[in-house]
Amino acid sequence: LEGGPGGITPPPTAPRAGAGPPPDLPPEGGRRKTAPAPPGRQSPVAGHRPLATDTALTTRPRRPYPGPAMRLYSYFRSSAAYRLRIALNLKGLDYDQVAVSLPGMAHREPDYASVNPQRLVPALVDRGRVVLQSLAAIEYLEETHPDPPLLPAEPGARAEVRALAQIVACDVHPLNNLRVLKYLEERLGQDEAARQAWYRHWIAEGFEALERLLCARAAPGRFCCGDAPGLADVCLVPQVFNARRFSCPTDAYPTTMRIVEACEALDPFARAHPSRQPDAA
Repeated sequence: LEGGPGGITPPPTAPRAGAGPPPDLPPEGGRRKTAPAPPGRQSPVAGHRPLATDTALTTRPRRPYPGPAMRLYSYFRSSAAYRLRIALNLKGLDYDQVAVSLPGMAHREPDYASVNPQRLVPALVDRGRVVLQSLAAIEYLEETHPDPPLLPAEPGARAEVRALAQIVACDVHPLNNLRVLKYLEERLGQDEAARQAWYRHWIAEGFEALERLLCARAAPGRFCCGDAPGLADVCLVPQVFNARRFSCPTDAYPTTMRIVEACEALDPFARAHPSRQPDAA
């Protein structure tokens, strides 16, 4: 978990399906500028009381959604939030972003704890239903909005995709999460060099396994499992972003990096990139 200064910033109510874009909505790829939310504004999430300093941060709507837009509690550099943004974009779903500053400790505030008692990001709110954990949220989107699919139809192929995704989301990412690195520093007294060695070790462990599995596929495609991006790609790209941030070598994984390059050329991945999020400034 990582973040920038500030707190939880709830967006205004999203337009309903069929409504035209607000007059201040910029061209595709831009973002609407909004005035600060008034103090005491009620959140659609039960028990969530916005902070008095909240300002609205929204993404551009992409596809009309039947009812209020989905709401994504996110931090721009969180790889778990990053993967959920990619999935939402691939599905073409309309969502508002609520920035949760992790360095600012906004995730520890009672306001956010009322949304996610685990006090982690992301959290997805769909018409009052709160879905926690990024993989669970992506599976929820897959079941409620199956087109385009992120998982293949055949059970064995679905298991293969899930296995690749979980190597990243369950084996690599948790060990290199910011709260783990902080524990190594603050509780165990590990210096910067030791923490970097820890990070790079677990990246190498995971990426070596991914490279072997991807190279062993009988019918390799542009992406992890075929010629369309899926759940494995959604998980892979954010982890490579973090590996680059920590200067982890990636030359030993040419197949993996070829797939990442193909993903990054697609608009849904590009729009989900941390540098393009409202709270990245």
